[in-house]
Amino acid sequence: MRFYRLLNLGLAAFLACGIAPPAFAAGTSVGTPFRDIASSFAKADIAALYAKGIVGGTSADTFSPKRGVTRAEFAALLIRLFGLEPVASRISSFIDVPLGAWYYGSTEAASQLGIVNGTGAGAFRPAASLTREQAAVLLARALKLEGYGGGESSSYEDADDISVWAVASAQVATEAGLIEGDSEGHFRPQDALTREETAALLNRIVRNDEWADGLEREPEMGLQLGWQYLQTTAEFIASVKRSTVNTLVPRVFFLESASAVSDSTDETLVRWADESGKQVWGMVGNRSDAELTHRLLEDESNRQDVIDQLVAYVDHYGMDGLNLDFENVLPIDRFGLTAFVEELACRLHRIGAVLSVNVSPDLGSDWTAAFDYAALGEAADYIVLMGYDEHWGGSPVAGSVASLPWVASGLDTLHEAVPASRTILALPTYTRKWTLAPSVSSTILSIREQAAAVESLGAGSCSWDETIGQYVYTFAKSGTTYKIWAEDSRSLALKTAEAAKRGMAGLAYWYIGGETPDIWPAVRNAAKYASFASG
Repeated sequence: MRFYRLLNLGLAAFLACGIAPPAFAAGTSVGTPFRDIASSFAKADIAALYAKGIVGGTSADTFSPKRGVTRAEFAALLIRLFGLEPVASRISSFIDVPLGAWYYGSTEAASQLGIVNGTGAGAFRPAASLTREQAAVLLARALKLEGYGGGESSSYEDADDISVWAVASAQVATEAGLIEGDSEGHFRPQDALTREETAALLNRIVRNDEWADGLEREPEMGLQLGWQYLQTTAEFIASVKRSTVNTLVPRVFFLESASAVSDSTDETLVRWADESGKQVWGMVGNRSDAELTHRLLEDESNRQDVIDQLVAYVDHYGMDGLNLDFENVLPIDRFGLTAFVEELACRLHRIGAVLSVNVSPDLGSDWTAAFDYAALGEAADYIVLMGYDEHWGGSPVAGSVASLPWVASGLDTLHEAVPASRTILALPTYTRKWTLAPSVSSTILSIREQAAAVESLGAGSCSWDETIGQYVYTFAKSGTTYKIWAEDSRSLALKTAEAAKRGMAGLAYWYIGGETPDIWPAVRNAAKYASFASG
């Protein structure tokens, strides 16, 4: 996936060993920053990782090489090693990792990427020492070492002592040159991994040319579209500054008649985008008016009038393109819609502008019958899959707005007709609070509003549903049952990874301002980590 250059990761406050890397102490040198590592077999590894800002000490001038490394420390080390960002997610992955803990952001980031898991019953045991077999599992998972071909057996003398769930990882980590046994051929699976052993392991990764290239690579995030909704220009600009968005999509053009569009463009926004090196794709909407849209699409003269106006607006404002958002289009307008897109794209290309077209996942219903994926994909520059409204306001049953399997299925269908490199996945920054009784109904919530809704409902249950890639809240209050299929940084990171592995052109967000701050580092992490491949 062509990912936009990552922002400065700013990891200085989230440190591998729980405290800031010390200044060089008196009597030490740049090569040996700690006074207690002179006799350590990993002296050079510790110095190298310290110089890179990956490890710190346990005091101003000590490293405590023989001390065991904790699970929380190891998670933080891995996040720093991969150049990823801590994520202060609103929902904790583990019941024993509190929001205020120094390792919270790193543990959440590692959890969202599937690098670390819990130890059962929702716990992580952050202060527990990491065993050598646990380290092998985490390293094999983090480095995506499945391809190394380690079997379900081990060559170590104490192979029978290795837990069943760690046998393959121990062998594959050994084959990859990461972990070594002792002089007598023992793996010592239950022994705590020491801080000096940890440094040796991590520096082997850094010294591997192929791994190092993956760790240091900063892939581009490609197109990052953000729709303006419920925000003033000033509010929208402020939100964009905090985001990954590089392509602004203000909702400014709407059908007012079969042959005319209205214009509410704010030139202040266009100027700011130009000065900030961002693109502007004005959105063209039909307000889901099927009859008005039909009158436009069925008549060639009307189509031409609207296209003339739109191209003139793009040229006048110096926009970079348009984003066509026609929804609730009648099946009989399939040909007319395709003709409209073909003609509009052709005219835009003449002035150096692009056209993107929003489509819903094809479920074989009348809602998408007018969208000829293949023809639209051939004419337009990009097809934007609106990966949401799996369950909507009028749904007869409650459910997720955008479960991961549903989104993946929609992408599968789209990519049968349109190359992934010309498609964009739109993610929701909203969800719904469902009332299950006496009848099914729902209220739309932005991700920002979700936290307040959960708090207002009081005590309830929250669990991660692996099958759909979301947290699910269930509450009972005053005899009524409520349910929320949450969208948050973890669920959106999974969808980002899905887009990345398919090589899509980028992401879009409906809508900017609905998100919480933790969304952006999570999306950047997912994009960067998805690009990492094992040597």
